[in-house]
Amino acid sequence: MNIILLGPPGAGKGTQARHLVETRNMVQLSTGDMLREAKDSGTEMGKIVADVMDRGALVTDEIVIGLIREKLTDKAEHGGFIFDGFPRTLAQADALADLMAQEGQTLDAVIEMKVDDEALVARITARSTCASCGEVYNDLTKPIPEDGKCANCGGTEFKRRADDNEESLKTRLMAYYKQTSPLIGYYYAKEMLSGVNGLGQIEEVRGAIAQILDK
Repeated sequence: MNIILLGPPGAGKGTQARHLVETRNMVQLSTGDMLREAKDSGTEMGKIVADVMDRGALVTDEIVIGLIREKLTDKAEHGGFIFDGFPRTLAQADALADLMAQEGQTLDAVIEMKVDDEALVARITARSTCASCGEVYNDLTKPIPEDGKCANCGGTEFKRRADDNEESLKTRLMAYYKQTSPLIGYYYAKEMLSGVNGLGQIEEVRGAIAQILDK
């Protein structure tokens, strides 16, 4: 099963993707992670990525599609792919559809994690992550344990993103709505789109996603 998680920054895509990796043996394809992995790989594609990133240039859609192609042709056993952060534009959506067809694979579900912007800003400005494993905490809904240790790995160092402030988040939200929101109509027209409340409790969101995937 191959799926896309859509939603603005802070909607909880990463948290839900990690759960699907753990429980359904799926593979999360995060654009940022793939680029960092490729840069350090020493492969021909990796050298191209390293050159682009070292020059501070924008990574092209062709490069990202090339990295995804490498993942799709990997014969390792798993439960399918989660596309997180890609596609972001209609052109990328078309390119992904072409690639999937070429590789004989299908896109099975597109899940939009819906949010209320004001509530999202309140959530994001209160969040922090474990510096060791990336587990996400929130001052309001999931505070750091009283003993100061990450419940997932036992780490004791936590950090907040420099751009997790109201002004930066509103800028990131505007960029998302300009670039990515057209994808909602795109996948709705293809009868592939389902929605969940991204601001629900983590377990509630997990349950809603599970219902969609188990149909």
